[in-house]
Amino acid sequence: MVNNTITEETFLVGASQMTTFLDIDYERKNSELNLSCEDYSLLTDLYQLTMTACYVGEAIEQKQASFELFVRHLPDGFGYLIAMGLAQALEYLTKFRFNDMQIAALQSTGIFTHANERFWQLLREGCFTGDVLAVPEGTAVFANEPMLRIEAPLWQAQIVETYLLNTLNYQTLIATKAARIRDIAGEKATLLEFGTRRAFSPQASLWAARAALAGGLDATSNVLAALQLGQKPSGTMAHALVMALSALEGSEEQAFTAFHQYFPGAPLLIDTYDTVAAAEKLAEKVNAGQMELSGVRLDSGDLVNLSKQVRSLLPNISIFASGDLDEWEISRLKKEGAEIDSYGLGTKLVTGSPVNGVYKLVDIDGIPVMKESSGKFTYPGKKQIFRSFIDGKIQHDRLGLIDEKSENVKSLLRLVIKAGKQLQPPETLTIIRQRTAASVVSLPEETRRLENPISVKVEISESLQKLTENTKRK
Repeated sequence: MVNNTITEETFLVGASQMTTFLDIDYERKNSELNLSCEDYSLLTDLYQLTMTACYVGEAIEQKQASFELFVRHLPDGFGYLIAMGLAQALEYLTKFRFNDMQIAALQSTGIFTHANERFWQLLREGCFTGDVLAVPEGTAVFANEPMLRIEAPLWQAQIVETYLLNTLNYQTLIATKAARIRDIAGEKATLLEFGTRRAFSPQASLWAARAALAGGLDATSNVLAALQLGQKPSGTMAHALVMALSALEGSEEQAFTAFHQYFPGAPLLIDTYDTVAAAEKLAEKVNAGQMELSGVRLDSGDLVNLSKQVRSLLPNISIFASGDLDEWEISRLKKEGAEIDSYGLGTKLVTGSPVNGVYKLVDIDGIPVMKESSGKFTYPGKKQIFRSFIDGKIQHDRLGLIDEKSENVKSLLRLVIKAGKQLQPPETLTIIRQRTAASVVSLPEETRRLENPISVKVEISESLQKLTENTKRK
């Protein structure tokens, strides 16, 4: 099975020996380390494949399995999460395939020497044929509530774990932070995402832009993300333009004039040298009718005092602030009376405390299973989230089994893929953004606050409690 054209390199890592083999054709084709939909199947952890090989050897790979994706604990300081990333997860599942080159590359590693021949046949012929139930994107969820459940043959449900966690964990984090920022900044504030240069990878920057817009932000500076999402990119200017044109053409004022020649009325970045002095000169031109100006941007310094001074000079001009802002800093600026209309969110939006979602087996061949490890306990069985409202506000959630009868509650998990086929086209960003806003409004105030938020109570149904006790005994 091993490709005779491979090379072998041996490395010593501590006391263990790790041997790697490279399939030359696959390596050459993918040397840029960029991801395409053809690579989806291989973007997984090795143990997903070794476990699958074991399942095949034990002839259990086709047993029906159910895995649920959830968080055990919310990130510190968070009272809720906004589920996001489902669209990309479904795209991944519907395109999940192994091609001949990928299989050859796996064979050439030598790792699977003892795997049953049926393992390779399974990869060569297989695709995702299972069902997926998920909460809609933009829905508020809490600890231990499944955002997604995979019901599929064991080998399929196993291999897809890594990609699903990567997708939902990251986008859920960004969407939640965006929703919190919108909640603090208010409906009238303009919020711009420009975290591309700080996102963890080019791929992550696209997902961050999408999740930020779906979570409540108005626009992104990421041109590729905006155009792929059918949006209009938005941005201002950088200090480099002001410095370059000031040096070559004589002054900051001339730099602004030159920029407006090509982008009339565009917002101007005024803190390169002296913020107040720049605002004074702009005010003279605006008041004299010599310039049209839509806004100015402050990127450094004491934003509270500077924004007040700029407002006094340019009372009818929008003031845009940026510079390591997040929901906490925006809250402080508002409390201290800053005169800011718009905010740019970058580093602290696209990085930060991770959403530590997990993906756990809850049922195999109709047998409920659970994990009892200290601090990593899981509930057995296929579950549903039942949400109760009073006067439009979430009263509490109940985590129960899928066959429970419930009245006057909303069941959150919906069937989105049946037998490998997606049931509905992807939702628009507008719909998801509206759902996010409605979800946040439905939360109790104690859950929305930044200081010591209290999460919505999630009750465990009597049926689920009984199943948990019975499973423990078994």
